[in-house]
Amino acid sequence: MKIIAVCLGNICRSPLAEGLLRRAAAARGFDWEIASGGTAGYHVGNPPDPRSIAIAQTQGLDISQQRSHQVSREDLDYYDLVLAMDRKNYQHLQALAASPEQRAKIQLLLEYTGLAETAGPDVFDPYWDDGGFAGVYQLLEEAARKVVDKLAD
Repeated sequence: MKIIAVCLGNICRSPLAEGLLRRAAAARGFDWEIASGGTAGYHVGNPPDPRSIAIAQTQGLDISQQRSHQVSREDLDYYDLVLAMDRKNYQHLQALAASPEQRAKIQLLLEYTGLAETAGPDVFDPYWDDGGFAGVYQLLEEAARKVVDKLAD
């Protein structure tokens, strides 16, 4: 299984999702390829936001070696599942897709996991709210477990 988590700049939400998906898959004994990317190229090559790194470290998760990547059509071919953090990212990915097969791989994370019923459709972007990182971490941790459980069935 090859999964890519996608947000806007690939420095806040999707790096956390990547780390948490890796942890959840490894806990189940799965050797999956998991990555993250952004729909925009603002931060290509940069590490995750220091606030994402810090909240992950408080939970024993090191995401500091990740580097921002802009999602391409080739990514949509390569990955089996493309998980968008919010509806705007989902729309950008759908517009990028070149085929029905690519479009079918793109899922809104919280809808895919069933968490949209209680949390809403979008993973909140904490970039402008220092206090939002802890809540985003908790939501993504639950979503990562649900993704792995769903794919394991």
